[in-house]
Amino acid sequence: MIEIKPYIEHAVLVGLITPQQPEERTKEYLDELAFLADTHGIVPVKRFTQRLNLPITATYVGEGKLEEIDQFIREHHPIDVVIFDDELSPRQIRNIEKALNHKGQPDVRVIDRTILILEIFLQRAQTSYAKTQVEMAHLQYMLPRLTRMWSHLDRQRGGGVNRGTGETQIEADKRVIGQRIALLREQLKTIDKQMATQRQHRGKMVRVALVGYTNVGKSTLMNLLSKSDVFAENKLFATLDTTVRKVTIENLPFLLSDTVGFIRKLPHHLVESFKSTLDEVREADLLVHVVDISHPNFEEQYEVVEQTLNDVITGSRDHETKDIPRIVVFNKIDNFTYVPKEEDDLTPIQRENLSLEDLRKTWIARLGEDSIFISAKNKDNIDALRALLYERIKAIHVKRYPYNDFLFQNYENS
Repeated sequence: MIEIKPYIEHAVLVGLITPQQPEERTKEYLDELAFLADTHGIVPVKRFTQRLNLPITATYVGEGKLEEIDQFIREHHPIDVVIFDDELSPRQIRNIEKALNHKGQPDVRVIDRTILILEIFLQRAQTSYAKTQVEMAHLQYMLPRLTRMWSHLDRQRGGGVNRGTGETQIEADKRVIGQRIALLREQLKTIDKQMATQRQHRGKMVRVALVGYTNVGKSTLMNLLSKSDVFAENKLFATLDTTVRKVTIENLPFLLSDTVGFIRKLPHHLVESFKSTLDEVREADLLVHVVDISHPNFEEQYEVVEQTLNDVITGSRDHETKDIPRIVVFNKIDNFTYVPKEEDDLTPIQRENLSLEDLRKTWIARLGEDSIFISAKNKDNIDALRALLYERIKAIHVKRYPYNDFLFQNYENS
Protein backbone atom coordinates (compact mmCIF):
# COMPACT_ATOMS: atom_id res chain seq x y z
CA MET A 1 0.00 0.00 0.00
CA ILE A 2 1.38 3.42 -1.00
CA GLU A 3 1.64 5.84 1.89
CA ILE A 4 0.49 9.36 0.99
CA LYS A 5 2.42 11.90 3.03
CA PRO A 6 0.72 15.21 3.87
CA TYR A 7 1.95 18.23 1.94
CA ILE A 8 4.20 20.50 4.00
CA GLU A 9 4.02 24.24 3.37
CA HIS A 10 7.18 26.34 3.13
CA ALA A 11 7.28 29.98 4.15
CA VAL A 12 9.32 33.16 4.25
CA LEU A 13 9.07 35.42 7.30
CA VAL A 14 8.99 39.23 7.18
CA GLY A 15 9.63 41.72 9.98
CA LEU A 16 10.57 45.36 10.49
CA ILE A 17 13.43 47.03 12.33
CA THR A 18 12.18 50.34 13.70
CA PRO A 19 13.31 52.93 16.27
CA GLN A 20 10.88 51.28 18.71
CA GLN A 21 12.00 47.75 17.79
CA PRO A 22 15.78 47.42 17.33
CA GLU A 23 17.44 44.74 15.24
CA GLU A 24 18.16 42.34 18.12
CA ARG A 25 14.54 42.40 19.25
CA THR A 26 13.28 41.90 15.68
CA LYS A 27 15.50 38.82 15.46
CA GLU A 28 13.97 37.47 18.69
CA TYR A 29 10.45 38.15 17.42
CA LEU A 30 11.19 36.37 14.14
CA ASP A 31 12.60 33.43 16.13
CA GLU A 32 9.24 33.25 17.90
CA LEU A 33 7.38 33.61 14.58
CA ALA A 34 9.45 30.71 13.22
CA PHE A 35 8.47 28.64 16.27
CA LEU A 36 4.82 29.52 15.64
CA ALA A 37 5.16 28.45 12.01
CA ASP A 38 6.80 25.18 13.05
CA THR A 39 4.01 24.57 15.58
CA HIS A 40 1.53 24.92 12.70
CA GLY A 41 3.51 22.51 10.51
CA ILE A 42 4.98 25.20 8.23
CA VAL A 43 8.71 25.15 7.41
CA PRO A 44 10.37 28.62 7.45
CA VAL A 45 13.11 28.82 4.82
CA LYS A 46 14.07 32.51 4.72
CA ARG A 47 13.73 35.73 6.71
CA PHE A 48 13.45 39.25 5.36
CA THR A 49 13.82 42.42 7.43
CA GLN A 50 13.74 46.11 6.54
CA ARG A 51 14.63 49.25 8.46
CA LEU A 52 11.74 51.71 8.52
CA ASN A 53 10.48 54.38 10.88
CA LEU A 54 6.95 53.06 10.46
CA PRO A 55 5.30 50.30 8.37
CA ILE A 56 4.33 51.41 4.85
CA THR A 57 0.57 52.05 4.87
CA ALA A 58 -0.05 50.33 1.54
CA THR A 59 2.35 47.36 1.63
CA TYR A 60 3.93 47.16 5.13
CA VAL A 61 7.44 47.00 3.54
CA GLY A 62 8.78 49.11 0.68
CA GLU A 63 8.41 48.27 -3.01
CA GLY A 64 12.07 47.29 -3.29
CA LYS A 65 11.78 44.79 -0.43
CA LEU A 66 8.59 43.35 -1.95
CA GLU A 67 10.44 42.85 -5.24
CA GLU A 68 13.26 41.11 -3.36
CA ILE A 69 10.76 38.78 -1.67
CA ASP A 70 9.00 38.15 -4.99
CA GLN A 71 12.29 37.25 -6.70
CA PHE A 72 13.23 34.84 -3.92
CA ILE A 73 9.82 33.12 -4.16
CA ARG A 74 10.19 32.65 -7.93
CA GLU A 75 13.72 31.27 -7.62
CA HIS A 76 13.09 28.96 -4.67
CA HIS A 77 9.91 27.04 -5.48
CA PRO A 78 7.93 25.93 -3.61
CA ILE A 79 7.24 28.87 -1.30
CA ASP A 80 3.60 28.60 -0.30
CA VAL A 81 3.11 31.35 2.29
CA VAL A 82 4.57 34.70 3.34
CA ILE A 83 4.15 35.42 7.06
CA PHE A 84 4.41 38.97 8.42
CA ASP A 85 5.27 39.50 12.09
CA ASP A 86 2.69 42.27 12.61
CA GLU A 87 -1.03 42.43 11.95
CA LEU A 88 -1.77 43.50 8.37
CA SER A 89 -4.70 45.64 7.25
CA PRO A 90 -7.04 44.34 4.52
CA ARG A 91 -5.49 46.88 2.13
CA GLN A 92 -1.96 45.71 2.89
CA ILE A 93 -2.88 42.06 2.34
CA ARG A 94 -4.58 42.89 -0.97
CA ASN A 95 -1.61 44.93 -2.26
CA ILE A 96 1.00 42.39 -1.14
CA GLU A 97 -0.88 39.53 -2.78
CA LYS A 98 -1.14 41.54 -5.99
CA ALA A 99 2.62 42.12 -5.96
CA LEU A 100 3.57 38.50 -5.22
CA ASN A 101 1.05 36.50 -7.28
CA HIS A 102 1.58 36.26 -11.03
CA LYS A 103 -0.28 34.53 -13.86
CA GLY A 104 1.01 31.05 -14.57
CA GLN A 105 2.44 30.64 -11.07
CA PRO A 106 0.91 29.04 -7.97
CA ASP A 107 -0.65 31.61 -5.66
CA VAL A 108 1.30 32.51 -2.56
CA ARG A 109 -0.73 32.87 0.62
CA VAL A 110 -0.15 36.09 2.61
CA ILE A 111 -0.88 35.91 6.33
CA ASP A 112 0.16 37.79 9.45
CA ARG A 113 1.08 36.81 12.98
CA THR A 114 -2.53 37.11 14.15
CA ILE A 115 -4.00 34.74 11.58
CA LEU A 116 -1.14 32.28 12.18
CA ILE A 117 -1.98 32.16 15.90
CA LEU A 118 -5.68 31.76 15.09
CA GLU A 119 -4.92 28.90 12.70
CA ILE A 120 -2.83 27.18 15.37
CA PHE A 121 -5.75 27.51 17.78
CA LEU A 122 -8.13 26.10 15.15
CA GLN A 123 -5.74 23.20 14.60
CA ARG A 124 -5.24 22.43 18.30
CA ALA A 125 -8.70 23.00 19.75
CA GLN A 126 -9.97 19.68 21.12
CA THR A 127 -13.24 20.28 22.95
CA SER A 128 -16.38 21.73 21.40
CA TYR A 129 -16.03 24.69 23.78
CA ALA A 130 -12.52 25.55 22.60
CA LYS A 131 -13.54 25.05 18.96
CA THR A 132 -16.48 27.44 19.40
CA GLN A 133 -14.24 30.06 21.04
CA VAL A 134 -11.63 29.88 18.30
CA GLU A 135 -14.13 29.84 15.44
CA MET A 136 -15.74 33.04 16.69
CA ALA A 137 -12.36 34.76 17.08
CA HIS A 138 -11.38 33.63 13.58
CA LEU A 139 -14.61 34.90 11.98
CA GLN A 140 -14.38 38.24 13.82
CA TYR A 141 -10.87 38.70 12.47
CA MET A 142 -11.77 37.70 8.89
CA LEU A 143 -14.99 39.74 8.63
CA PRO A 144 -13.37 43.10 7.69
CA ARG A 145 -10.96 41.29 5.35
CA LEU A 146 -13.61 39.73 3.10
CA THR A 147 -13.30 42.41 0.44
CA ARG A 148 -10.00 41.00 -0.83
CA MET A 149 -11.67 37.66 -1.58
CA TRP A 150 -13.98 39.25 -4.16
CA SER A 151 -11.75 41.96 -5.65
CA HIS A 152 -11.94 40.27 -9.06
CA LEU A 153 -15.71 40.77 -9.27
CA ASP A 154 -17.65 43.82 -10.40
CA ARG A 155 -17.70 47.00 -8.31
CA GLN A 156 -20.58 49.34 -7.57
CA ARG A 157 -21.35 51.51 -10.55
CA GLY A 158 -23.03 54.83 -11.37
CA GLY A 159 -24.32 56.98 -8.52
CA GLY A 160 -25.04 54.17 -6.11
CA VAL A 161 -28.10 52.89 -8.05
CA ASN A 162 -26.76 49.77 -9.76
CA ARG A 163 -24.89 47.26 -7.65
CA GLY A 164 -22.18 45.06 -9.07
CA THR A 165 -21.85 41.33 -8.41
CA GLY A 166 -18.84 41.88 -6.15
CA GLU A 167 -20.63 44.13 -3.72
CA THR A 168 -23.63 41.79 -3.59
CA GLN A 169 -21.37 38.80 -2.82
CA ILE A 170 -19.48 40.73 -0.14
CA GLU A 171 -22.70 41.81 1.54
CA ALA A 172 -24.06 38.25 1.42
CA ASP A 173 -20.88 36.82 2.91
CA LYS A 174 -20.78 39.45 5.65
CA ARG A 175 -24.41 38.74 6.49
CA VAL A 176 -23.81 34.97 6.72
CA ILE A 177 -20.67 35.44 8.83
CA GLY A 178 -22.42 38.01 11.02
CA GLN A 179 -25.25 35.54 11.65
CA ARG A 180 -22.73 32.80 12.46
CA ILE A 181 -20.88 35.08 14.91
CA ALA A 182 -24.17 35.96 16.61
CA LEU A 183 -25.02 32.26 16.94
CA LEU A 184 -21.58 31.42 18.33
CA ARG A 185 -21.80 34.34 20.77
CA GLU A 186 -25.09 32.98 22.14
CA GLN A 187 -23.57 29.51 22.41
CA LEU A 188 -20.61 30.92 24.33
CA LYS A 189 -22.94 32.82 26.68
CA THR A 190 -24.69 29.54 27.48
CA ILE A 191 -21.38 27.74 28.00
CA ASP A 192 -20.02 30.61 30.12
CA LYS A 193 -23.05 30.31 32.40
CA GLN A 194 -22.49 26.56 32.67
CA MET A 195 -18.81 27.10 33.48
CA ALA A 196 -19.69 29.75 36.07
CA THR A 197 -22.15 27.30 37.67
CA GLN A 198 -19.44 24.62 37.74
CA ARG A 199 -17.08 27.04 39.48
CA GLN A 200 -19.76 27.86 42.05
CA HIS A 201 -20.31 24.16 42.73
CA ARG A 202 -16.65 23.78 43.61
CA GLY A 203 -17.55 25.51 46.86
CA LYS A 204 -15.13 27.66 48.80
CA MET A 205 -12.08 25.50 48.11
CA VAL A 206 -8.95 27.58 47.50
CA ARG A 207 -8.29 28.07 43.77
CA VAL A 208 -4.79 28.27 42.32
CA ALA A 209 -4.24 29.17 38.63
CA LEU A 210 -1.10 28.48 36.63
CA VAL A 211 -0.38 31.40 34.29
CA GLY A 212 2.53 32.25 32.03
CA TYR A 213 3.85 32.70 28.53
CA THR A 214 3.16 29.86 26.13
CA ASN A 215 5.56 26.89 26.30
CA VAL A 216 7.06 27.70 29.71
CA GLY A 217 6.16 24.31 31.24
CA LYS A 218 2.80 24.97 32.91
CA SER A 219 1.30 21.64 31.84
CA THR A 220 4.40 19.71 32.93
CA LEU A 221 4.18 21.39 36.33
CA MET A 222 0.43 20.66 36.45
CA ASN A 223 1.14 16.96 35.87
CA LEU A 224 3.82 16.96 38.55
CA LEU A 225 1.70 18.62 41.24
CA SER A 226 -1.58 16.87 40.48
CA LYS A 227 -0.17 13.48 39.36
CA SER A 228 -2.33 13.70 36.26
CA ASP A 229 -1.63 13.36 32.54
CA VAL A 230 -2.44 16.76 31.04
CA PHE A 231 -1.08 16.94 27.48
CA ALA A 232 2.36 18.60 27.43
CA GLU A 233 4.52 19.18 24.38
CA ASN A 234 7.42 21.39 23.31
CA LYS A 235 5.16 23.41 21.05
CA LEU A 236 3.45 26.77 21.41
CA PHE A 237 -0.15 26.58 22.64
CA ALA A 238 -0.04 22.85 23.38
CA THR A 239 -2.85 23.49 25.89
CA LEU A 240 -6.01 25.39 24.90
CA ASP A 241 -8.63 23.97 27.23
CA THR A 242 -8.54 24.92 30.89
CA THR A 243 -7.86 21.85 33.01
CA VAL A 244 -8.84 21.84 36.70
CA ARG A 245 -7.56 19.21 39.13
CA LYS A 246 -8.00 18.72 42.86
CA VAL A 247 -4.58 18.63 44.50
CA THR A 248 -3.68 17.84 48.10
CA ILE A 249 -0.41 18.88 49.74
CA GLU A 250 -0.08 17.19 53.13
CA ASN A 251 -3.56 17.67 54.63
CA LEU A 252 -4.54 20.65 52.51
CA PRO A 253 -6.76 20.26 49.39
CA PHE A 254 -7.07 22.95 46.72
CA LEU A 255 -8.06 23.33 43.05
CA LEU A 256 -5.29 23.82 40.49
CA SER A 257 -6.11 25.08 36.97
CA ASP A 258 -3.84 25.05 33.92
CA THR A 259 -4.74 27.91 31.56
CA VAL A 260 -3.91 28.80 27.96
CA GLY A 261 -0.52 30.46 27.55
CA PHE A 262 -0.10 34.12 26.65
CA ILE A 263 2.06 35.47 23.87
CA ARG A 264 3.24 38.78 22.51
CA LYS A 265 0.52 40.44 20.40
CA LEU A 266 -2.12 37.94 21.50
CA PRO A 267 -5.08 38.62 19.16
CA HIS A 268 -7.71 40.75 20.88
CA HIS A 269 -10.59 38.65 19.49
CA LEU A 270 -8.97 35.55 20.99
CA VAL A 271 -8.80 37.18 24.42
CA GLU A 272 -12.47 38.14 24.12
CA SER A 273 -13.47 34.62 23.10
CA PHE A 274 -11.57 32.87 25.88
CA LYS A 275 -13.58 34.62 28.59
CA SER A 276 -14.20 31.52 30.70
CA THR A 277 -10.54 30.56 30.57
CA LEU A 278 -9.67 34.02 31.83
CA ASP A 279 -12.37 33.78 34.50
CA GLU A 280 -10.34 30.93 36.00
CA VAL A 281 -7.58 33.49 36.48
CA ARG A 282 -9.86 36.30 37.63
CA GLU A 283 -11.48 34.15 40.30
CA ALA A 284 -8.27 32.52 41.53
CA ASP A 285 -7.12 33.01 45.11
CA LEU A 286 -3.47 32.54 44.15
CA LEU A 287 -1.65 32.91 40.82
CA VAL A 288 1.43 30.84 40.04
CA HIS A 289 3.27 32.71 37.29
CA VAL A 290 5.56 30.21 35.54
CA VAL A 291 8.56 31.70 33.72
CA ASP A 292 10.94 29.88 31.37
CA ILE A 293 14.22 31.16 32.82
CA SER A 294 16.23 29.45 30.06
CA HIS A 295 14.63 31.67 27.39
CA PRO A 296 16.99 34.51 26.39
CA ASN A 297 14.11 36.98 26.50
CA PHE A 298 12.37 35.72 29.65
CA GLU A 299 12.13 39.21 31.17
CA GLU A 300 9.97 40.47 28.31
CA GLN A 301 7.85 37.32 28.45
CA TYR A 302 7.32 37.98 32.16
CA GLU A 303 6.24 41.56 31.42
CA VAL A 304 3.92 40.47 28.59
CA VAL A 305 2.06 38.16 30.97
CA GLU A 306 1.90 40.75 33.75
CA GLN A 307 0.64 43.39 31.31
CA THR A 308 -1.99 41.00 29.95
CA LEU A 309 -3.16 40.10 33.44
CA ASN A 310 -3.36 43.68 34.68
CA ASP A 311 -4.58 45.55 31.59
CA VAL A 312 -6.51 43.17 29.34
CA ILE A 313 -8.05 40.53 31.55
CA THR A 314 -9.18 42.89 34.30
CA GLY A 315 -10.98 45.31 31.97
CA SER A 316 -14.49 44.22 32.99
CA ARG A 317 -13.83 43.56 36.66
CA ASP A 318 -13.96 45.77 39.75
CA HIS A 319 -10.72 44.40 41.18
CA GLU A 320 -7.33 43.98 39.56
CA THR A 321 -5.38 40.74 39.35
CA LYS A 322 -2.38 42.54 40.85
CA ASP A 323 -4.34 42.29 44.13
CA ILE A 324 -4.33 38.49 43.82
CA PRO A 325 -1.24 37.07 45.58
CA ARG A 326 1.29 35.41 43.29
CA ILE A 327 4.20 33.07 43.31
CA VAL A 328 6.75 33.45 40.50
CA VAL A 329 8.15 30.05 39.52
CA PHE A 330 11.32 30.22 37.43
CA ASN A 331 11.24 26.92 35.53
CA LYS A 332 13.81 25.09 33.36
CA ILE A 333 16.84 25.87 35.53
CA ASP A 334 18.40 22.73 33.99
CA ASN A 335 18.72 24.67 30.69
CA PHE A 336 19.68 28.03 32.22
CA THR A 337 23.01 29.81 31.97
CA TYR A 338 23.40 33.04 33.88
CA VAL A 339 24.43 36.33 32.26
CA PRO A 340 25.02 39.23 34.69
CA LYS A 341 22.57 42.08 34.06
CA GLU A 342 25.18 44.85 34.07
CA GLU A 343 28.35 44.31 32.08
CA ASP A 344 31.26 46.58 31.27
CA ASP A 345 31.39 47.24 27.53
CA LEU A 346 35.05 46.16 27.54
CA THR A 347 34.48 42.98 29.58
CA PRO A 348 33.36 39.87 27.67
CA ILE A 349 30.10 38.42 28.95
CA GLN A 350 30.75 35.16 30.75
CA ARG A 351 27.92 32.65 30.92
CA GLU A 352 27.92 30.32 33.88
CA ASN A 353 25.62 27.85 35.57
CA LEU A 354 24.59 28.85 39.07
CA SER A 355 23.47 26.81 42.04
CA LEU A 356 20.02 27.30 43.56
CA GLU A 357 21.57 29.31 46.38
CA ASP A 358 23.38 31.55 43.87
CA LEU A 359 20.17 32.02 41.83
CA ARG A 360 18.35 33.23 44.94
CA LYS A 361 20.93 36.02 45.28
CA THR A 362 20.58 37.34 41.71
CA TRP A 363 18.41 40.22 40.48
CA ILE A 364 16.13 37.60 38.89
CA ALA A 365 14.76 36.55 42.29
CA ARG A 366 13.55 40.10 42.86
CA LEU A 367 11.11 40.01 39.92
CA GLY A 368 8.45 38.68 42.29
CA GLU A 369 7.79 39.00 46.00
CA ASP A 370 7.57 35.21 46.28
CA SER A 371 9.90 33.49 43.83
CA ILE A 372 11.36 30.03 43.53
CA PHE A 373 13.63 28.24 41.04
CA ILE A 374 12.75 24.75 39.78
CA SER A 375 13.04 22.26 36.95
CA ALA A 376 9.66 20.60 36.43
CA LYS A 377 11.21 18.22 33.91
CA ASN A 378 13.94 17.01 36.30
CA LYS A 379 11.82 17.56 39.46
CA ASP A 380 14.51 19.82 40.93
CA ASN A 381 13.44 21.81 44.03
CA ILE A 382 9.84 20.61 43.73
CA ASP A 383 9.62 19.86 47.44
CA ALA A 384 10.45 23.50 48.17
CA LEU A 385 7.71 24.60 45.75
CA ARG A 386 5.20 22.31 47.45
CA ALA A 387 6.19 23.76 50.83
CA LEU A 388 5.77 27.33 49.55
CA LEU A 389 2.38 26.50 48.01
CA TYR A 390 1.31 24.87 51.26
CA GLU A 391 2.16 27.97 53.30
CA ARG A 392 0.44 30.39 50.92
CA ILE A 393 -2.68 28.25 50.45
CA LYS A 394 -2.90 27.53 54.17
CA ALA A 395 -2.89 31.29 54.92
CA ILE A 396 -5.80 31.79 52.49
CA HIS A 397 -7.66 28.75 53.84
CA VAL A 398 -7.32 29.79 57.48
CA LYS A 399 -8.49 33.31 56.67
CA ARG A 400 -11.54 31.83 54.95
CA TYR A 401 -12.17 29.23 57.66
CA PRO A 402 -10.75 30.67 60.91
CA TYR A 403 -11.94 27.70 62.98
CA ASN A 404 -9.64 25.42 60.95
CA ASP A 405 -6.55 27.15 62.32
CA PHE A 406 -6.72 24.95 65.42
CA LEU A 407 -6.87 21.81 63.27
CA PHE A 408 -3.84 22.93 61.23
CA GLN A 409 -1.81 23.58 64.36
CA ASN A 410 -2.68 20.18 65.83
CA TYR A 411 -1.85 18.46 62.53
CA GLU A 412 1.51 20.17 62.19
CA ASN A 413 2.44 19.48 65.83
CA SER A 414 1.48 15.83 65.64
